Amino acid sequence: MGRTSYVRAVNTKPSSLPADGPDSDEITLGLLNAVEANSTITQRSVAQELGIALGLANAYLKRCARKGLIKVTQIPANRYAYYLTPKGFAEKSRLTASYLSISFNFFRAARNDLAEEFDRCRTRGWRRVALAGAGDLAEIATLCAADAVIALVGVLDADVTAERFAGLPVATRLGDLARHDAILITHFLRPQETFDELSQAMSAERVLTPKLLSISRERPTLAEDD
Repeated sequence: MGRTSYVRAVNTKPSSLPADGPDSDEITLGLLNAVEANSTITQRSVAQELGIALGLANAYLKRCARKGLIKVTQIPANRYAYYLTPKGFAEKSRLTASYLSISFNFFRAARNDLAEEFDRCRTRGWRRVALAGAGDLAEIATLCAADAVIALVGVLDADVTAERFAGLPVATRLGDLARHDAILITHFLRPQETFDELSQAMSAERVLTPKLLSISRERPTLAEDD
């Protein structure tokens, strides 16, 4: 905590600390793992490793200390060393199990949804499918496609700068994709927007929408003003 005394730091009012929730649990788990791996971490290194703001890293360190999950001791050169307490080890195990359970449930739901979409493709004779959106769902789709004997021809994602993703060529524009029979939406950040854009550029029937993305295939009808 830099040159600020640890006592002053942990006496920050509770209202300044981040709220509990799924994101909080994920950051806390990352912090506890970081502390276990390296007791001489700094706020800045935690922020960089977890991809959060420096102030947020400071707040989570304070929170974990308040909860008795980590112990902080001062070392030479006005620095601090962080150690997991027995309570911290127990909490890390609990959060890890919770994270793995959520991940497994997501994988199972995604695999079932994608298998249904690929079965629909086979029924209709669509053998060449593109993915719209790079990410976890696209990676799971590559596994399901192999089981369904579906050929994935590429990934459409304007935000990806790499030439390939999950072994597939990346296209930033629809016209740059290889020949395909249908496009499966795998975009997590803006699935509805992706569907709306694609359904205007091609037959909506050939834009596949996994159930877990909760995409509305019908445009809402707005009542006209009297």
